[in-house]
Amino acid sequence: VPESFGNSKGSGRGEWDYYFEYTECDSTGSRWRVAIPHSQGSCSGLPEPVRGTDCTFSCEAGEFLEMSSQQCTSCAAGSYSLGSGVRFDQWDSIPAGFSSLATYMDSGGSGDESMTCNNSSWTPQGTHLESNRDDCTVSLVYAVHLMKQGSVSFDYQYLDSNVFFEFFIQNDQCQEMDQTGSEKWIKLTSNGEWGTHTVNLKSGTNILYWRTTGMLLGGKPVKPVLLKNIQIEGVAYTSECFPCRPGTFSKTPGSSSCDLCPRNTYSGKGASSCTPCSKTQYSQEGWSECKERPPCSEKDYFQIHTACDSDGKTQMLYRWVEPQVCVENVTGAVTLPPSGEKEDCPPCNPGFYMHNSSTCLPCPQGTYSDGTTECQRCPGGTEPSLGYEYKWWNILPRNMKTSCFNVGNSKCDEMNGWEVAGDHIRVGVGGSDNDYLILNLRVPGFKLPTSVDDASATEFGRITFIFETDCSADCELYFMIDVNRKSTNVVESWVGSKPRQAYTHTMTKNASVSYTWAFQRTNKASDVRQYVNDIAKIYSITVTNAMDGSASGCHACAMMSQQDGSSCVPCPAGHFINKDTNQCQECPPNTFLSGHHIYGKEACQPCGPGSKNNKEHSVCFNDCTFSHLDQNRTLTYDLSALSSVGSIMNGPSFTSKGTKYYHQFNISLCGAEGRKVAVCTDNVTDLSSKDLQNESADLNNFIKTFVCQSTIIPADGRGFRTSLSSQSISLADTFLGELISLTVFNIHDLFPESSWKVPDINFFFRSPQPTASCLNGRSTVVTLRCNPEKSARGELTVPSKCPAGTCNGCEFHFLWESSSACPLCTETDYHSIEGACKGGVQDTLYVWNEPKFCTKGVLLPNKTSAQCEVVSLWVKAGIGGGAFMAVLLVSLTCYFWKKNKRLEYKYSRLVMSANKDCELPAADSCALAEGEGEENEDDVVYSNTASLLGKLKAIASKVTLHHRNKYIQIENSYFKL
Repeated sequence: VPESFGNSKGSGRGEWDYYFEYTECDSTGSRWRVAIPHSQGSCSGLPEPVRGTDCTFSCEAGEFLEMSSQQCTSCAAGSYSLGSGVRFDQWDSIPAGFSSLATYMDSGGSGDESMTCNNSSWTPQGTHLESNRDDCTVSLVYAVHLMKQGSVSFDYQYLDSNVFFEFFIQNDQCQEMDQTGSEKWIKLTSNGEWGTHTVNLKSGTNILYWRTTGMLLGGKPVKPVLLKNIQIEGVAYTSECFPCRPGTFSKTPGSSSCDLCPRNTYSGKGASSCTPCSKTQYSQEGWSECKERPPCSEKDYFQIHTACDSDGKTQMLYRWVEPQVCVENVTGAVTLPPSGEKEDCPPCNPGFYMHNSSTCLPCPQGTYSDGTTECQRCPGGTEPSLGYEYKWWNILPRNMKTSCFNVGNSKCDEMNGWEVAGDHIRVGVGGSDNDYLILNLRVPGFKLPTSVDDASATEFGRITFIFETDCSADCELYFMIDVNRKSTNVVESWVGSKPRQAYTHTMTKNASVSYTWAFQRTNKASDVRQYVNDIAKIYSITVTNAMDGSASGCHACAMMSQQDGSSCVPCPAGHFINKDTNQCQECPPNTFLSGHHIYGKEACQPCGPGSKNNKEHSVCFNDCTFSHLDQNRTLTYDLSALSSVGSIMNGPSFTSKGTKYYHQFNISLCGAEGRKVAVCTDNVTDLSSKDLQNESADLNNFIKTFVCQSTIIPADGRGFRTSLSSQSISLADTFLGELISLTVFNIHDLFPESSWKVPDINFFFRSPQPTASCLNGRSTVVTLRCNPEKSARGELTVPSKCPAGTCNGCEFHFLWESSSACPLCTETDYHSIEGACKGGVQDTLYVWNEPKFCTKGVLLPNKTSAQCEVVSLWVKAGIGGGAFMAVLLVSLTCYFWKKNKRLEYKYSRLVMSANKDCELPAADSCALAEGEGEENEDDVVYSNTASLLGKLKAIASKVTLHHRNKYIQIENSYFKL
């Protein structure tokens, strides 16, 4: 920053008519100090240019470069300097040099401001800077020119994973500097905690970007990112000191920072000391003015329960909110209510015993108590059930602590965030309505019962708490977890009033963990208390298998023998404790051990349909095979081609401000011995799996499960240089079974019926962890459909009615069409075709039945050949039968011809005899002469029923006689033919 100087010798110029500046550094690293007039005009009378200091020269912290002498000078009281750096810690307005740039989709000239980001920006809040709360992308930009290598550091609060927060640097050519993932992507912080981020800078021009993008997918506003104390090192020199901002002071010269004014004092800009407030006024720490003390009201005091005295009594007391700012002795002011009557102290919590009628102490190792009796040793064959069970709140347990925090002030820093109240613990009043009231429980680790195998355990412990909230505003209760002191993540949150209910969270790995509850009455800052009566209560907290816990009871353990005094022994993986013998016994086939107890055979839970247990009986899984009886035919499936993780990305969808996003689902269907191999990550998606498991595991939140979902913002969605992933959730961490029917699990089919006549296979999964919107957890159905036209890996789709994969947010459906979902081929899936007999050889071909609905399995047999005769047997039989019929017909023809000739002969004899005698014989003697018929006696057949041969003879005779009747006329009426 340039500094002005006067020169009255021989120039006629008045004081402060010019100022000094350095020229740009040349190639040798040198520069000149020149005088520049404040007003345009003649340059005469100005001091001559002189050689300046080296380009990399800088002063120490608390000093500035006095340009007239080019010497480092200490800052005066009431100001400070970083020497070679610059700090921005006052945010009443955005400082000079900073700019806020919003990115949004073109609204198409509609003029609707709500659809654009014109009003989105970083907002100054006095002590800090706040990002936008909508789903726009807003960048805070600052350009700085460094004469030497330096650094930038800043304090921040980043609470909401629905906001993408990145910090990156560009040079003067708008090219992004090389940065690691840990430098670019900012870690989440806990509620009430500030994080610090530091990145090294190169010499030359550095353009700094703080960029945030919100994702309002559920309609819930995002929590903004907060920035303060931006400090940049490496600017080489500063030509003046910075005045202390209002509410701070520096009392000694040469200060590198300013201190906050204490309570009930204030200061203006550039103060070297703070001024006390009058008796009728007050101020909080760091205030720039004092305010009048208001009359005391019911919102200015709170109730507490005293600790148990030596008589085992407790009492309700009322205390003013500290620091007390209200006035009691004015009109309209209230006074503190009188203390309540002394009452009996509540009993000790389970696992503790009463000591000296006033103090509860944990039971010694190996003993237990329900809190009302003395500690006792566990009987033989049992051991203590370690854990925490807090349901009486006379004092705060030793492993719990409470605090109060506000991002904008320190009014409640010394207050308790939560207060014990007998049968529950409740939030305190705090200092402001937007305070974070924090309760923390620390668990150093978990210790499984002796008889449970650590290596195969799927549950190491669980926490269950019962709570309720009663609010008139937008209060929110957060439940957070910090594993191994790495980063605190919000597991679940509840907004507004909630009835009394229980929530359970399971620990699937053994680690030290910190459970945190944070309550905020409203996220809107205000000096006036409006929601002090909005409260949250926790009635009980139970943690199982806590390493340093006490025992409220005993559970059975496996014994080495049935003799008295035998010690507990661990059971091998997959074994339960036999109730009769108290010894380990392996679970039956196709069962798995439930996670939190192994006592009795009922601890071995049956596997679901289509699944089997792994070697340790810790989980049931499908080995990528399936069999089904369909119309007296057994269909066998081999799904090994679908064992690797399948993915589907649906969309795109757009937020109200135009941010494009997709939903990506990763599905681990079967195999892998029941291991969950589907992985979804948060924040960074361009890292390899190896980096994910090692170096980058601290930078990203990721989950492993059977089915998971992530929200993906592509690289072109908001101008990001890489795709971003967020809101990763588990949709399936338990495999239930594999069935043809959907009705067993009360699931409705959302996909159209298959055109291929093969039954679908349904894989059922569940995530039992309840959420605010899915009280019974989430369920997932993956339907496998045979489609011979698809590849072996096939294709995943979601229902057309529910393009997000779910219609209600709790039940998810996927269709996986693949040729691998077709049954294995068997001998019934093909048929044979025999060829013609050629040259004494006949070929037999085998072809698949059409349409073909099977895959793999048996192979199609090769073509076979067999010897054959040219004329086959049936042809011979046909020829023989034809020859016989021909001979028969010829024989009949000859017989009838001969018979006809004989009849003609007899008739002619008869006619001739009649003509010779001129008369015919009498009717009763119409017979042949004696001896004529003897030769034909064999032709006379006496039968009442005509045979076939007789019928043929009769027909032939009738035809012949009728023919003769046309030419012979017989006068005698007795002979009429």
